[in-house]
Amino acid sequence: MSMLQKMLLAAALTSGIATAASAAGTNEPAGIETAKPMSSAEIYRLYNQNSWMWKAGAGHFSAKARRFTAWSRESGSPSFGMGRWFITESGKLCFNAAWHARTGTATAITCFSHRKKGGLIYQKREPDGEWYVFKSAPAQATDEFAKLRHGDYVRSQLGRIETSVSKTK
Repeated sequence: MSMLQKMLLAAALTSGIATAASAAGTNEPAGIETAKPMSSAEIYRLYNQNSWMWKAGAGHFSAKARRFTAWSRESGSPSFGMGRWFITESGKLCFNAAWHARTGTATAITCFSHRKKGGLIYQKREPDGEWYVFKSAPAQATDEFAKLRHGDYVRSQLGRIETSVSKTK
């Protein structure tokens, strides 16, 4: 597999993550210009030991060794990711994972910036996503934040996805 193919695979595998960002439109939400980056501790509390439920998959942020695991069936194609998650000083949550699919394996780093103003949390996929309200004040059932669930919602599907991907390699 060429380097270009690996890069395209990684981009495709991570494109389904946080689809709300791409649906947010081109207008920045009111208040984003005065919102402050979230601290590392705030971001840690937000994601640690939680699973982020996606449209066609989920990602889990484990406390143990900051392990990140995920599965996806984006566009009907099974894939899974394994790696580590980390937080930057500038308010970003990132995960570095090797993504495995029927077409091969590719490594990708995916990052999301977080800003806070009062009870509102804004999020943006880096480097070129749009800011959107991640958590309203008070929180709403339609917030992307509502897709964070305490516990590991990845493990139950991961074995099946791994088997499905490895059978075709």
